[in-house]
Amino acid sequence: MKAITDREFIELVQFIRRNFGINLTHKRGLVLGRLHNYIEQNGFDSFSEYFHYIVNDRTGKAGSILLNKLTTNHTYFLREPQHFNFLEQVVLPAFAKGVSKDLRIWSAGCSTGEEPYTLAMSIDSFFGVAKCQWDTKILATDISTAALERGQRGIYPNSQLNELPDRWRKQYLSKFDDEYSVINEKIREEVIFRRFNLMNATFPFKKKFHLILCRNVMIYFDPDTKRNLINRFYDHMEPGGYLFIGHSEALSRHESNYVLVAPAIYRKE
Repeated sequence: MKAITDREFIELVQFIRRNFGINLTHKRGLVLGRLHNYIEQNGFDSFSEYFHYIVNDRTGKAGSILLNKLTTNHTYFLREPQHFNFLEQVVLPAFAKGVSKDLRIWSAGCSTGEEPYTLAMSIDSFFGVAKCQWDTKILATDISTAALERGQRGIYPNSQLNELPDRWRKQYLSKFDDEYSVINEKIREEVIFRRFNLMNATFPFKKKFHLILCRNVMIYFDPDTKRNLINRFYDHMEPGGYLFIGHSEALSRHESNYVLVAPAIYRKE
């Protein structure tokens, strides 16, 4: 196994933190364990040579591969189900009473697509035959190209579908083979997958969102990065909009103007 020097580790950690917001300061073992085979298999003599290659790659592909190696895309359908109960019982009924039929939703850090597809199923189930009157496209973004590609395919092991209601599995999924199922085209068309770095200097969205989910993403960020991101979400949200974060995360009163309305759910008043 190739060793990584203190200088090499610091350079790599600072690069990842500066460009992607992820703090790996205390993850030296993880960095070494996930990168040493890739470095050897691709002919790099040291971490320094690999780092030089990443910094000088203008295509962005090297940085994308680095992120795919170091990030864990762990998610599943109906994760933290209390959020989806709140969505169906509070959020959607509130917006259904409005005049506009445009509901803008962002799944930020969508990983392999289970979250945005669960959202699409929830929305379709809630509106029923009236769904055709609504524009409820869901923007699903992640920094990992590998995760996005899996999400776009919409093919999942049957063993991962156990949390979904039976009627959803019958209505929104079809058999792919003996071990896998595929999300139906009707639901796949509701989700727009895009690669997006939450550390980008600007958010290129023309309209503000009614609902943003950024769950179990900010656990990788330092306090300043997290606070800045939260306030950018706030600026890009319609008044009355909701922000869902992970149950292992929390916002303090001093971080933003969001108001806590339920566990891990905040509202812009």
